Amino acid sequence: MADSLSQPPVIELRSLVKRYGVGDAEHHALNGVDLTIEKGEFITIMGPSGCGKTTLLNVLGLLDHSTDGEYLLDGTSVQKFSSARHARIRSQQIGIIFQSFNLINRLTVIENVALPLAYKGIRHTKRLKIASEILKTFHLSEREYYMPWQLSGGQMQRVAIARALVNDPSIILADEPTGNLDSRSSHVIMEELSDLHKRGNTIIMVTHNPDLTTYASRVIHMLDGKIDSDTKTPVIADEPKNEKISLSSRRSSKNSTKKPAKKAKKKVAKK
Repeated sequence: MADSLSQPPVIELRSLVKRYGVGDAEHHALNGVDLTIEKGEFITIMGPSGCGKTTLLNVLGLLDHSTDGEYLLDGTSVQKFSSARHARIRSQQIGIIFQSFNLINRLTVIENVALPLAYKGIRHTKRLKIASEILKTFHLSEREYYMPWQLSGGQMQRVAIARALVNDPSIILADEPTGNLDSRSSHVIMEELSDLHKRGNTIIMVTHNPDLTTYASRVIHMLDGKIDSDTKTPVIADEPKNEKISLSSRRSSKNSTKKPAKKAKKKVAKK
């Protein structure tokens, strides 16, 4: 118990500032953000366009750096890390879901998803096997050897999400992950993120959709580069747990129920 209490927050921001431009053109995308995120939280970040949501997500994902202030990851300032260390953290600890997909057009779907595993030194055959398994979760098995340009926008987003999750990261950053999906696909993605949250992952998601905040344990509203409000949402009792099964478990149970019941043999009266 004492060990768990002594653990630092997974993310801690202190007076974080991000400036663009100089002089009269200077603009504060982030203007003194203080934020503490504990391990296992599911946070949604909302606010009007230009309020700093995506900039904050990029800083958290080590894709951008702050101008002033401090960013502590597991209690250590990321300013002390080299660029190579930043890249290693992104490949092993942080999964990033981009709104614009960022797929590599010259690689097939399965190769795109398997790409992050290369940084772990996993052999090619095993990488493809792991990527194939996660593509099943997103109902994309039949698209494994398609090229990105042969997919619909919704399918490309699902491939991008599969790629972000293939390394089983402890922190997942999502920038409008359902923005280009229909309602059914959005539900599948949010159920999967919810399942990952239940398994202990820390999830930070930027969204414009207020309906998605029902999945979160905490809702942050930003305004003019600052946190305007920070609210913990009530945890709904375990009603969904009877229905919320991971997609892989759902498939296996579905397959088991497909076995036809044995028909009783009709007795035919002898003439």
